[in-house]
Amino acid sequence: MIDMRHTVLIVEDDPQIRRFVRSTLQSNDVEVVEADTGRAGLREIATRQPDLVVLDLGLPDTDGIDVIRELRGWTQVPVIVLSARSSEAMKVSALDAGADDYLTKPFGVSELLARVRAQLRRTTRALEEAPAVSFGEIVVDLARREVTRAGQPVRLTPTEYRLLSVLMRHAGRVLTHRQLLRDVWGPAQVDNAHYLRVYMGHLRQKLEKDPAQPEHIITETAVGYRLMGVR
Repeated sequence: MIDMRHTVLIVEDDPQIRRFVRSTLQSNDVEVVEADTGRAGLREIATRQPDLVVLDLGLPDTDGIDVIRELRGWTQVPVIVLSARSSEAMKVSALDAGADDYLTKPFGVSELLARVRAQLRRTTRALEEAPAVSFGEIVVDLARREVTRAGQPVRLTPTEYRLLSVLMRHAGRVLTHRQLLRDVWGPAQVDNAHYLRVYMGHLRQKLEKDPAQPEHIITETAVGYRLMGVR
């Protein structure tokens, strides 16, 4: 049994294998999302923010290794490859591209679940060990995904929290509009700067003493944004 509720995305074009993996994971209290092409998988990763991706390499629209390379440009979500390609060179290529594990078809239920548990444990442990981050009156508990301002809870939407997380991860560094859009909304939205302006405004309203004259979420004119004062 998986210890806590997680979301896993299956990117696989074979409906029988997809159904088998889905039923296996759902019987272990895992929420499952599915995609049957590489493009659809990337969209689901960007919008659903799954805890783990189970990825086939032989996809109808693109090679799975190219999917891994693309997603590694904007997320570190764990990826387990499921593939009939069993050569050592193929395994090395997938792992070098950024996959976390590689399981060849056919595979057994027990081995699949063991690999999934191992990756989810690693992710959960990283969250549990994450420290709190603070700036001004704001404290962010990364393990619990909780934000407080002067000791009072601040309610952020999932998108607002993802945006804040990216800013904190690169605290003090200027992040371009395209970088932020890619990391928060995914590669398909890198030209929608309107999203960014709206959500930055929301964050400032909730986190800054004076949203009109922000001390921490700083605009770098015509370039992007920077989070200052993190300690």
